[in-house]
Amino acid sequence: MNTVTQPADARPLGATLPDWQPASRPQRASLLGERVRLEPLSAERHADSLFPAFLQPGEGSHDTPQARWAYSGGMPFSDAEQCHAWLTERARSEDPLFFAIVEAASGRALGLASYLNIVPEHGSIEVGHIHFTPALRRTPAATEAMLLMMRHAFALGYRRYEWKCDALNAASRRAAERLGFRYEGIFRQHRVVNGRNRDTAWYSLLDGEWPAVETQLERWLAAENFDDEGRQRSSLSALSA
Repeated sequence: MNTVTQPADARPLGATLPDWQPASRPQRASLLGERVRLEPLSAERHADSLFPAFLQPGEGSHDTPQARWAYSGGMPFSDAEQCHAWLTERARSEDPLFFAIVEAASGRALGLASYLNIVPEHGSIEVGHIHFTPALRRTPAATEAMLLMMRHAFALGYRRYEWKCDALNAASRRAAERLGFRYEGIFRQHRVVNGRNRDTAWYSLLDGEWPAVETQLERWLAAENFDDEGRQRSSLSALSA
């Protein structure tokens, strides 16, 4: 039997990637779904619908517009003019690269999301700066928006798709797990936000895991999974199981 002898000082190394090619950078192009489309952010196109959507009351006395920005440093504007200026600044950014989440039926922009920490040479990209307004939260449209961004990132050749959030943000952590991300751990004392400590929870989804996750999301979003009143027949967690 032939054997392979390694040098005495050989060190363990990661798996070789003989066919690896850097991923492509995401461009300012729309991503189209059935319920929503993601459009490159434009203050001129999106501010008039986003600003009132940001101010829409939520569920319960603690679900205020200001509270919804608590984990991202606080609400960054107080009136329509400031909102327009804030959106204009973000629309110019290349990394993060911002998209407006637009409801297909009404044409209203109801949320924001971005790609960030874009590293094509290593095939790593993050989704973040996500803000679902009350009209978008906990809807199939919100899930479809995340599916569109995930699908596009892997189609561009990325092998690692990241989700990071304040470790105290229970809603964001539940969302990551629901969407199929795997928990990786806590970066302790990662940031200082408005004079407060932030520990950051890290999640990821890898290219090898993506086909199964995509199938689960598509099954949940299928029309037959919802009754005539739009209520789900099977939860995403049930379908995943």
